[in-house]
Amino acid sequence: MDQIIVFATLGLALVLFAWGKLRHDIASIICLLILVLAGIVPAAESFAGFAHPAVITVAMILVVSRGLQNSGLIDSIGHRVLRLGNNVTLQIATLSGIVCIASAFMNNVGALAILMPVAIHIANKSGYSPSIILMPIAFASLLGGMTTLIGTPPNIIVSTFRAETMGAPFGMFDFSPVGVGVAIVGLAFITFIGWRLIPKRVSEKGEKERFRIEDYITEVYITEESKLNGLQLSEIKTATKTDIQVLSIVRDKRLLYAPAAATVLQADDILSIESDADTLKTFLDISKTTLVGKEALSAKAAGAENIASVEAVIMANSPILGRTASGMRMRTRYGVNLLAISRQDQRIRKRLDKVEFMAGDVLLLQGDSVEIYDRLSDMGCLPLADRGFTLGQPKKVILALAIFGLALALIISGLVQVQVAFTIAALLMVLSKMIPLREIYTSIDWPVIVLLGALLPVGAALETTGGAELIAGQILHLGARLPLWGMLAVVLIVTMTLSDVINNAATVVLMAPISLNVAKGLGVSSDPFLIAVAVGASCAFLTPIGHQSNTLVMGPGGYKFTDYWRMGLPLEILIVLIGVPLIMFFWPL
Repeated sequence: MDQIIVFATLGLALVLFAWGKLRHDIASIICLLILVLAGIVPAAESFAGFAHPAVITVAMILVVSRGLQNSGLIDSIGHRVLRLGNNVTLQIATLSGIVCIASAFMNNVGALAILMPVAIHIANKSGYSPSIILMPIAFASLLGGMTTLIGTPPNIIVSTFRAETMGAPFGMFDFSPVGVGVAIVGLAFITFIGWRLIPKRVSEKGEKERFRIEDYITEVYITEESKLNGLQLSEIKTATKTDIQVLSIVRDKRLLYAPAAATVLQADDILSIESDADTLKTFLDISKTTLVGKEALSAKAAGAENIASVEAVIMANSPILGRTASGMRMRTRYGVNLLAISRQDQRIRKRLDKVEFMAGDVLLLQGDSVEIYDRLSDMGCLPLADRGFTLGQPKKVILALAIFGLALALIISGLVQVQVAFTIAALLMVLSKMIPLREIYTSIDWPVIVLLGALLPVGAALETTGGAELIAGQILHLGARLPLWGMLAVVLIVTMTLSDVINNAATVVLMAPISLNVAKGLGVSSDPFLIAVAVGASCAFLTPIGHQSNTLVMGPGGYKFTDYWRMGLPLEILIVLIGVPLIMFFWPL
């Protein structure tokens, strides 16, 4: 009976993960609570997963990754990349190589996020669609993650499974012989063949053509006879029966940016409003206001020079996901105006304040030119505009590398465990003010942490109830006539397939115990099968939902869901063909 409940719960988890309407961490908590209420996971151990070394390690590595970002190390490299010529192959090779190497030692999503604006700038400068270069660097970030213990959470989780079953975890570079080989072959494919398979989804005219502000930002003048004269700002929509957004008011030649809802409108005010053509006509007829004309008076008002418009993409861990601009009072909370939304390069124009934000959406936001980038950080959005680079001071780069090197030395020497080493590194970066106090917790991807903490007991239940052994037995039965390398390939392919539709950390929690039981049933070493799971979990190349890197480039690249398999499917086939021999060579069965 316990096995049936566990399998049903795992089936529910897979459905919820693939459905995508609930965040992965919420789905994981639901599954954990089902097993707790069923008595399969003891209540006293229900949240023990949050104290698991893998969870602590992932959290600390994310903090250290933020320190490396803040040091200016990758920024300075990106600054030099801008000097590349117009050779597309060279540009893709260089950027993909940098992202791959960076992803081996820091959060791969963070490495991608730093170089995305560089890639978009290079594409626009060279006159080709950003979609040509964004997917390659996203895939490169996944390839880089599989090369070291700390490159990606799946490797850390696999290592802890090995420690629990064999008494010793994988070392820092135990993944490297296979991971580096796969990454080199993968990068070669991406550079010379893969990018040619990607459809051009974004206009070659550049990201500035994505939004044409003059199409929907208009200025109107309030006359003495206007129905708006004397009304509060909050009363406009009701009085005019239209869904318009007031962005600013020019009064006495001064700009009132993002005015409060209680602001009382006066004759001679000039409103900068956001509206489509049909709504604007209705608004003008009812409100009895007049168009100012083509000359934008708000741009000449005092204070206008401090207002900037910025494009930004919503990150996969953004706090605004699933919310609307009106529901969270975006203007009041973050001090920005939402001007437009682009989803897969298609502009959403009507009722913007009612649109639920999705990961990968590109927003056009208006705000204070000094504060807007801090607000974007608070919103979990990545700016795409070319705004130069915040180059770190040389001593910060050197200090960051020294702290990171210390952590690696502690791990390689065996003096401390990996979670302790990176906790020390994180603390040193905080004490050296490389990471501001307010960024300590915002740098951690909490949905991933909650997912791991909740799913680890679920994975343990799969093992303790005999479920993992049962699944492994079925795999052994179906593959009875396969050679050992064939069974290894089956585990790799199944892991790849799961990773394409659910979070890769969740994939490892499910597949690691199954692979251990397959190895036990075959009477061979479990290491090759664990390595196969680690490699497969980093191969989420077929969909935009398998990994945050894929989701991050979807909006700026204008990709459709089906675009990913065009380059991803041959890449996954190539990895199977290369990965299985490499695993068998370096980790003999």
